[in-house]
Amino acid sequence: MFSWWPICWSVAISFQDYSINPNQPSSWVGLENYRYLFDDPNFYVAWRNVLMFVGLALVIGYFIPVMLAILINELRHVQGLFRLGYYLPAILPVVVISLIWKYLYNPGPGGLFNTLLLPVGIGPVEWFFTDPMAIFSIVIMTTWRGAGSTMIIYLAALQGIPAQLYEAAEIDGASIWRRLWHITLPQLLPIMSIILILQVIATFKVFAEPFIMTKNKTMVIMSYIYEKAFHSLNMGVATAMSMTLFIVLVILSMFYFYMQRKVLSKF
Repeated sequence: MFSWWPICWSVAISFQDYSINPNQPSSWVGLENYRYLFDDPNFYVAWRNVLMFVGLALVIGYFIPVMLAILINELRHVQGLFRLGYYLPAILPVVVISLIWKYLYNPGPGGLFNTLLLPVGIGPVEWFFTDPMAIFSIVIMTTWRGAGSTMIIYLAALQGIPAQLYEAAEIDGASIWRRLWHITLPQLLPIMSIILILQVIATFKVFAEPFIMTKNKTMVIMSYIYEKAFHSLNMGVATAMSMTLFIVLVILSMFYFYMQRKVLSKF
């Protein structure tokens, strides 16, 4: 009732000129909302920015948790302290983190990053001046915020690798890099595949960080849906846009479940 009914009702709204005013009846418009979307250049800008978010998040943030987990797994002391330190950003509210990083990215002389760059002759940098630069800045922040929780998953997987594999490799004279390449990464590959799909799905739904840090300067699909629904009060178009995102996420989720079954079949 609380899952499928809103989805089915949203599908119906996407074909209507829907009004939230109870005194103003809604009317059926068929595919007109979808035609409006595909004629709207901002719709393509929002999707372009989302795809840019996904690409940068994978290039910058995908392998960092893996490297952190491998490094911490090699520690013999204060391992718990490092786990807590890296995981701490994951428990902080996204609004608080976004506001703090917005201050750090301040383009004026008070911004911490510009203050650090001035002695080396760089800056002041306009972090949010263009869409690519703003997206890059936000991806850095989201990577810092999310790396710790993903690292914990990889760390658990690393501690499940049989120690006999490493002992046999050491006896054969394998270097640390060969052990990493031939034992650690193959053992992590199934988990890495699942995390990859989950990260892509989460990045497609990014909203809070760009909305808080850049407002309308960095328009993604979720923020454009918000603008159409609650600023323009065009619920039909906003819901049609939600349906396009819904279809993309369903395809990605189906691929995730396929990868999950494939991984579980190996255990």
